[in-house]
Amino acid sequence: MIGAARSDSVRGGGRAAGGPAILRDVTLRDGLQLTGKVLPTERKLEMVRELLALGVPELEIGSMARPDLVPPMANTLELVSALTPEELRRCWVWVATPRHVAKAAAAGVRNFQYCFSVSDAHNKANIGRTTEDSLAAMPEAVRLAQEAGGRIQLCLATAFTCPFDGPVDPERVLAIARDPRADGSADIVLADTLGQAHPGQVAALVSAVAAGGHWGTPEHRIVFHGHDTWGMGVANSLAAIAAGAGVVDGALGGLGGCPFAPGASGNTSSEDLLFATRPGWFTPHALAALVRMSEHLLNELGEPNRSRAAEGSRSKAEAFEWVIRTPE
Repeated sequence: MIGAARSDSVRGGGRAAGGPAILRDVTLRDGLQLTGKVLPTERKLEMVRELLALGVPELEIGSMARPDLVPPMANTLELVSALTPEELRRCWVWVATPRHVAKAAAAGVRNFQYCFSVSDAHNKANIGRTTEDSLAAMPEAVRLAQEAGGRIQLCLATAFTCPFDGPVDPERVLAIARDPRADGSADIVLADTLGQAHPGQVAALVSAVAAGGHWGTPEHRIVFHGHDTWGMGVANSLAAIAAGAGVVDGALGGLGGCPFAPGASGNTSSEDLLFATRPGWFTPHALAALVRMSEHLLNELGEPNRSRAAEGSRSKAEAFEWVIRTPE
């Protein structure tokens, strides 16, 4: 099950030590980036604090991507500057180059998600360089993050399929995971960018990554980032947890997708993941608060709500404690 929030959640939670997996909500980065709309900094700040107050252990709050290419991320550093150091300890920011790390660190970021694609075709479309170029630059990114007193994750997009090249060879993922240039990474993120993986694939890849003994520990967690394009988001996340993942990603209402990956749809819904796994902090009151927060945001953005748990919470089955019965 996904565990309760802890003040040291970013430092632990690996399945190998017997601890529960935790949720990272990525609404404010991967959720927003495909919408084309920029939420005001004050609105993002409100959401960060509401999610943390409810008990969500970790958040992904923005990206250093070029604002002309991904406009919803344009005010990421403004949001960072408005957060306290304690709040930032539970927040991650997407980066793709050492320069991104340096700029984000100067603004106060301490948790960096260094992301590139396993497939060259998608990495060139998304970041403008080959996979090898991104991996070669990682030691410098690690050094800059550590000099700032921070942590950096190795995030592998298109770990299962590529929108341009098709299926990705798992051995290519394992080669990157074992490459010494990735040493110094706190965690490894395996992203089903297109949402085309099935639970057997996810379990096999997570298990293989964990088999080396480095990943899948409290100090070096495996993170599964799923999308629900083919309806497998929750099933894949549960398979990842069972295989050793310490963290799973989700977004409110299943919002999101990659602007540089044709065919990618929304993230796995945070509400659905939480309803499936029932962490200690996740009560009917917390679900109601998340559903209202999600509905408000999606109405602002003009986006559909893809969460089945949110839909269920609005049903007429009032004898079920998870149904929202209180007046709006």
